[in-house]
Amino acid sequence: MSIKIYKQGSRGFEKCLTRLKNRFSGISKKVETQIKKIGDKVKKEGDKALIEFTEKFDKVKLTQEELKVTEKEIETAYKSIDEELLSAIKLAIKKVEGFHKNTLPSSWFDSKDGIFCGQKVTPVDSAGLYIPGGKGGETPLISTVIMSAIPAKIAGVERLVMVSPPRKDKTLHPALLVAASECGISEIYKVGGPWSIFALAYGTKSIKKVDLICGPGNVYVTSAKKLVSAFVGIDIIAGPSEVLVIADESANPEFICWDLLAQAEHDPMSLPILITTSYKIAKKVKNFIEDALKKDWVRDAAKESITKQGAILVVNSLETAIELANEIAPEHLELAIKDPVLWLSKVRHAGAVFLGEWTPETVGDYTGGPNHVLPTMGFARFCSSLSVEKFCKKVNFLCYSKDALLRESDKVIKLAEAENLFCHAQAVKIRIKHLHS
Repeated sequence: MSIKIYKQGSRGFEKCLTRLKNRFSGISKKVETQIKKIGDKVKKEGDKALIEFTEKFDKVKLTQEELKVTEKEIETAYKSIDEELLSAIKLAIKKVEGFHKNTLPSSWFDSKDGIFCGQKVTPVDSAGLYIPGGKGGETPLISTVIMSAIPAKIAGVERLVMVSPPRKDKTLHPALLVAASECGISEIYKVGGPWSIFALAYGTKSIKKVDLICGPGNVYVTSAKKLVSAFVGIDIIAGPSEVLVIADESANPEFICWDLLAQAEHDPMSLPILITTSYKIAKKVKNFIEDALKKDWVRDAAKESITKQGAILVVNSLETAIELANEIAPEHLELAIKDPVLWLSKVRHAGAVFLGEWTPETVGDYTGGPNHVLPTMGFARFCSSLSVEKFCKKVNFLCYSKDALLRESDKVIKLAEAENLFCHAQAVKIRIKHLHS
């Protein structure tokens, strides 16, 4: 099997487009019921439940004392990675910090005619960062640590808590621990899965609850985040990773092949899509993909994703390609076309846009600077990426002088009484009465 090509106007094209526009990954009632039972057990039994679920699902038996990562483990982690990787981690942190410092919201105030008002920006007190382990903890998502922690630190969050599933030897991957330490995270727990989300939300003896939970995960982790979102903050309800590449006749088909596979290797349900104005490019990309799938080191997830979820759509014009991209609202949008910057203004709905053939989505995952925690499933129509602002609260404030209240009191009373809220009106009337007494 290989990726399929559909030409504009064909029945297959329309069917594929409908699938892409309606790709919402809902969580089944069965899964939610299962996850709720886990949450109820964590809420009731705390650490005991965490240890039980870790042994049952991750096949790792921990004691309560072993849940938290020690300073010695972090020291050992630094000795376990090479200088080149440490340098790459530091560069990624520097670039992400540089970008996100520009997104820090600021407080403001205004004073006019006896009215002092404004908005005070304050960070949440604490945030929990979920870092998936992947294949027994041997696929460390270093970038997720950085993309989650750095915006939180810039916002001023005082307490950052990282959770991640342990490896078989009861440790976390050293690269994760080094990245966490470099980002200023000192509270780290060897616990993952949906039970770790409930621990962050409810609190246990070992893990004090947090105000906000961020981080990607499978359908079970996502279900847990959805269930706790009624009383703690969460980042976004995210589905499988997505990339949509728009290419014209100038594009390099080999580049496109690997950009599609880069997203496909995340998950069998990842969505790799190419929209091109050139059937010649479409055929070349398809051929490169067929050759790539023969390589032993290409993951099975990538092979399944590209053949079952992927598609190549051939359209008549770039205008059509851009409009279809806006309708699909992908997580990642690559513009592999001539003069991509000239087309940026026409992009309305995308989690992040990558301009030109020398900007693969991969750099956005690591050293680009913008956050890679992005809306999927078409949510880019109304959602944005994880940012410093997500870790902040905006507190409005207002102060009226006597004269200001007197000047507006008639209007306020009129509006309150129009809504039949007579106590609202009386709260103003009583003050006016005191002013005239």
